[in-house]
Amino acid sequence: MRTLWNLLAVIGLLALIAVGYGAYAYGPTLMQVRNLDPGAVQTYTGMFQRLLETGSSAEATVWKSKVADGLTFEEVDNSIQSIAAENNIKDVGSLPLSNQVEAMTGKPWRKVKIYLYCNPLTAAKMMDYDDAFAAYLPCRVTLVEDKTGQLWIYSLDMDMMIHGGKTLPDGLREEAVHVKEIIQDVMKRAAEGDF
Repeated sequence: MRTLWNLLAVIGLLALIAVGYGAYAYGPTLMQVRNLDPGAVQTYTGMFQRLLETGSSAEATVWKSKVADGLTFEEVDNSIQSIAAENNIKDVGSLPLSNQVEAMTGKPWRKVKIYLYCNPLTAAKMMDYDDAFAAYLPCRVTLVEDKTGQLWIYSLDMDMMIHGGKTLPDGLREEAVHVKEIIQDVMKRAAEGDF
């Protein structure tokens, strides 16, 4: 019995040492996490789970919507543009990537079009807050025909921009969430064939 008691005491001591070391080694990091947006841990946890599931860093950082069967590329293209205009987000350009690939190779290639949308006043406020946000601008929505012919709509996961660091200032956060909601509305409705 005494041996068991001594063994449990040693295990308890080792556990206390481990907890003390963990607090010493990781305490400062945990304190910094407290300074982040309340949604930061959930945002990065979701991205990490997608990374583990897919093995793709790109897949981990995007939203994607499968386009309903029977819709053509042209129909979804028109839908994306129509829904974006309805939501009053500025169309600042598009890149018909597949057309450029075909022009450069002389060979047919699957269809891909990148749409660039922006709320210029929100973009300016984001950059006034942190110039690094310029790398996220403008918002992109991409219509992709995959290698099997299935259509998908992709966009950058904007939660990282909104919740991934310190809490955005009042007003700016609401504007960024509103742009996120518009992009998600475009993706969802266009994938369903809404015009």
